[in-house]
Amino acid sequence: MTLPASYTEPFVDRLPDELDSQAADQLRTILATQMQEGEDTRLKLCLEEGKTSEIALTPALSHLLMELLRHIGRREAVTLVPVRQMLTTQQAADILNVSRPHFIKLLEDGKLSYSMTGRHRRIKATDLFEYKEQRVKERSTALAELAAIDKELI
Repeated sequence: MTLPASYTEPFVDRLPDELDSQAADQLRTILATQMQEGEDTRLKLCLEEGKTSEIALTPALSHLLMELLRHIGRREAVTLVPVRQMLTTQQAADILNVSRPHFIKLLEDGKLSYSMTGRHRRIKATDLFEYKEQRVKERSTALAELAAIDKELI
């Protein structure tokens, strides 16, 4: 199945539609068949006038593309956040999947550093992702401790 390349309306103001979903699923299938763990994924592209071009995707890029295509295939909204970017409190709250008031409380409690731009708080994306990773580790440790306690009770 080939989908039209001229279909380029951005996702900025809309969810992926059925055509986007089909194209994403098709590309994900192609990518998945070419991926080998720990190795670059090599894809050969057919260009106009019968020319071809080969591209090598690093494993990290392949996995990122697969994740993006998986969401688009499910017709889910996706936002990419450049790591060096300064985020608003709402963007940061959305990434952590918490309410904005709760996120503001985290800032005021000193859990995360921020800077002021006029009257607005801005958070470095790198700081936010470090905090998110730390939170995941703390939850994993707590879960392991609960599992150990549960094992002792049995």
